[in-house]
Amino acid sequence: MPPLAFRGNAEALSADGLTEVTGKLGVKAPELWTVLAVETSGCGFLPDRRPKILFERHVFHRLTKGRFDDGDISDSKAGGYGALGAHQYERLALALRKDRSAALQSASWGVGQIMGGNHALAGFPDVESMVAAMSDSEDRQLLAMSSFLVSTRLHVALQSHDWKRFARGYNGPKYAVNQYDVRLGGEFQKYSTAGLPDLDVRAAQLYLVYLGFDPGRIDGVAGRYTLSALADFRAHKGLPSTNGFDDAVLAQLVAALSVLP
Repeated sequence: MPPLAFRGNAEALSADGLTEVTGKLGVKAPELWTVLAVETSGCGFLPDRRPKILFERHVFHRLTKGRFDDGDISDSKAGGYGALGAHQYERLALALRKDRSAALQSASWGVGQIMGGNHALAGFPDVESMVAAMSDSEDRQLLAMSSFLVSTRLHVALQSHDWKRFARGYNGPKYAVNQYDVRLGGEFQKYSTAGLPDLDVRAAQLYLVYLGFDPGRIDGVAGRYTLSALADFRAHKGLPSTNGFDDAVLAQLVAALSVLP
């Protein structure tokens, strides 16, 4: 499999995408950022523009009835993840050679980490359609997550800030092991009091990562690492220095991305 398989447009979350999803779920932005922060540290793509995934060997075992059990990509017990990031695609590639549909269904995808096996609940006719959407943009990743939450009625728990109920339904019955509900409550408190990510800054951060510059966390905050990465990019392109993140800066980053392979 080519190293950049599953790479699509990889567009950053937009204001319109965020508004559409909060309206669909009947929540405000802090609730949404709460879920994203706990699931994927708030970013849906890897630096190589593939959607973030986590391959679940116990799901692949179940879908393939244990035919390919090896303790690595297929096992009756969850775990064995290894490193996050690109390594998960290495595991997925091995499973794809055994059973493509089962492999795609055995990974969780994008900013909301929706399992491929839940494609129907997320609004897709098949897992291939879901994966294509996940590769396209964070807007589509987020819309898939919202469809899943509505389909499972978990948006009601999100609306009422019932973090235990939400955690049980979204993360599974063992949610307390990783204090999933506690982390949700903490992130909600943070986003309710400390402000929300600036989407222009956040998009710039993500695109800087794609271009090989390190802005630090993709958090929508123009801190010193982000400003340094922007300065490095502009110097590399022979552009005048700036500390602002506006439409012109984003357009320059998008233009630089358009010539990447």
